[in-house]
Amino acid sequence: MIEVKELRKQFGKVTALDGLSFSAPEGQITGLLGPNGAGKTTCLRTIYGLLKPDSGQAFIDGIDAGQQPLEARRNIGIFPDKFGLYERLTAREQVAYFAALHGLAGEAGDQATEAALQRLDMLEIADRRATGFSQGQRMKVALAQAIVHRPKHLILDEPSRGLDVMSTRILRDLLRELRAQGTSILFSSHVMQEVAALCDQVVVVAKGKVAAQGTTEELCELTGESALEEAFVKIIGTDEGIAA
Repeated sequence: MIEVKELRKQFGKVTALDGLSFSAPEGQITGLLGPNGAGKTTCLRTIYGLLKPDSGQAFIDGIDAGQQPLEARRNIGIFPDKFGLYERLTAREQVAYFAALHGLAGEAGDQATEAALQRLDMLEIADRRATGFSQGQRMKVALAQAIVHRPKHLILDEPSRGLDVMSTRILRDLLRELRAQGTSILFSSHVMQEVAALCDQVVVVAKGKVAAQGTTEELCELTGESALEEAFVKIIGTDEGIAA
């Protein structure tokens, strides 16, 4: 399970996180939904250790990510908001590099790399350099890097940004497959259709804190709306938010 407790983070006079608390259970997809600047990316970067909170804690299976960052990261797969690849390396080399970062070397690393490439149907591009890869192909490499070590938890920051329909479909199918295997999946988004289609629970974030939390149906019932988009607008339109 991923848990965040009372996370606070300030950048100068800007409050990015203001006592944010929620959990993402195993075997579920949890969506962080909020407007730009709500604190979603700051939250995710704090969980996987790129940012240190001013106060509060993030736990990965009970491991404090702030106190034991390397131990916490062993159980996390990270799918970033930008697919920064090494242009001169092949897809296989990039995935193998991430396997090695997670301690999978030699035959174990080769097997893990091959399994990730096969799982994402990447064998045709496996030995091509990344230069010239389409956005969908880059997405596959980034996903393979995230899952090569078979993490118990997967964190994604706006995963479908810039993807075409087929690439988005591949991504969603994989997330559902991982959920069925017990993986805890946490992702940020501002795309209502994506959240409604995938998430078991939705955490609405506004001004660095939880404004509401529940299933899509619960949020609609809470606000008296029939669609998630309308429920979302009503929730973030209130000054103090709503606790589900």
